[in-house]
Amino acid sequence: MQRRYATADVFTAEPLGGNPVAVVLDAEGLTTAQMQALAAEFNYVETTFVLSPADARHTAHVRIFTPDREVPFAGHPNIGTAFLLAQERVMAGEPLPECFTFEEAAGLVTIDLMQENGRIVGAELLSPQPLVRHTEVNSALAAACLSLAEADVRTDAHVPQVVSVGLPFLVLELASREVLRRARPDRSAYDALFPLDGARAVYAYVRDVGDEEAEHGCDLHSRMFTWRLVEDPATGSATAAVTALLAELRGTEVRLHVRQGEDMGRPSTLLTRSAAENDGTRAYVGGRCAAVFSGVFDLA
Repeated sequence: MQRRYATADVFTAEPLGGNPVAVVLDAEGLTTAQMQALAAEFNYVETTFVLSPADARHTAHVRIFTPDREVPFAGHPNIGTAFLLAQERVMAGEPLPECFTFEEAAGLVTIDLMQENGRIVGAELLSPQPLVRHTEVNSALAAACLSLAEADVRTDAHVPQVVSVGLPFLVLELASREVLRRARPDRSAYDALFPLDGARAVYAYVRDVGDEEAEHGCDLHSRMFTWRLVEDPATGSATAAVTALLAELRGTEVRLHVRQGEDMGRPSTLLTRSAAENDGTRAYVGGRCAAVFSGVFDLA
């Protein structure tokens, strides 16, 4: 049986930047094992599978896989999937809804499309869960995961901590942009610390962005390394969690322009804003997308 797929680069306006995601558009009937094998075959940080929703009022049921496991929620896969589904509808002459709603393991994910001059250029999602703050981690242990020293960790705003708005990450602030450039994942330190509260990845950021970038609106630089010691070019779910965390710590709304992926040659721009909801602090994260590949494969 032939099945269609497409890919998009997320958090970039140009192809071959940002964070790539593969989207299997015809996933009905695939088993979990087949989805996992396909995610390993694509070998992107994440691959999504589009299925019929349980509730007809929703757009789709979306499952998200890394090359080695299924995850309940992720940022750039949702944005890329919405962008590609919207393009599919436009090419088919179908009307676009006001927003897309995806059913996922972490809950319902609502996504608004970004349009310019009648063209879809990206999307913005609202995190499916409010901020949850889990275990605080000793700075030396957190630094060791990135081959850094305890003195390289900044703790005046918060100590290293596992946080989540749908997918947990260990988050830490580093002392400078230079320290962030030096970060390298360490296998033994990861194995000693993870998994922790469901987290298996480290997201590090700096407020030290330099005068020139600050003038152009950049608030944070960040990097994220997975359990497989792979660097992620742009991490929407972790950036959303940091946005919600900073909003709670500051007691005010937070809007961030975040740069990620530059140290690995995949420059990405993530735009976030906190949202005070009845159940806690959530966050929006969005950005531009670029369509890259499309094709078919045969799988029974």
